[in-house]
Amino acid sequence: MQSKNPAAALPLAAAVLTGTVALYIALVAFGNITDFDTNREFVRHVLAMDTTFKDEDLMWRAITSHSLQDAAYLAIIAWEAVAAVVLIAATALWAVAVRSGARVPRARRVATVGLLMVLLLFGAGFLAIGGEWFAMWQSEDWNGLDAATRNFTVAAIVLLVVQSAGGAGRTDQTG
Repeated sequence: MQSKNPAAALPLAAAVLTGTVALYIALVAFGNITDFDTNREFVRHVLAMDTTFKDEDLMWRAITSHSLQDAAYLAIIAWEAVAAVVLIAATALWAVAVRSGARVPRARRVATVGLLMVLLLFGAGFLAIGGEWFAMWQSEDWNGLDAATRNFTVAAIVLLVVQSAGGAGRTDQTG
């Protein structure tokens, strides 16, 4: 019998959407690990600002050291991998909550952490730091702002669903 409470479907939606973002960010991390050089070149060009307008008022921001560029890229990959693990764990917690009808606070908390990690990576990392500080918006060849905006938007929407699903489920169990 179907529930007359539309909020009862929210934990399922949160589970599916969290799992989708988990899969995506896991594949991004996997791709960056297995095809290391492709996105390393992207990070190097963005940090070096070598395809921007080369405005002398901005170029002091450029990082041209390959060691520092590679350290930044490795930090990005590590962040992606940790976010993927957190979101996979959150997906599992959502699945348990959906199956048992239990309250979902733990699933919501873990999903929130993972989604905030994705938002920080694409919002603070790529949009703000890459896009503005390193003037990535000026580059025709090494501009990842559209992709970062899509990723940020998806994670933000999923976070809203996760937060909406937080009150659904039975209230006689602890999460």
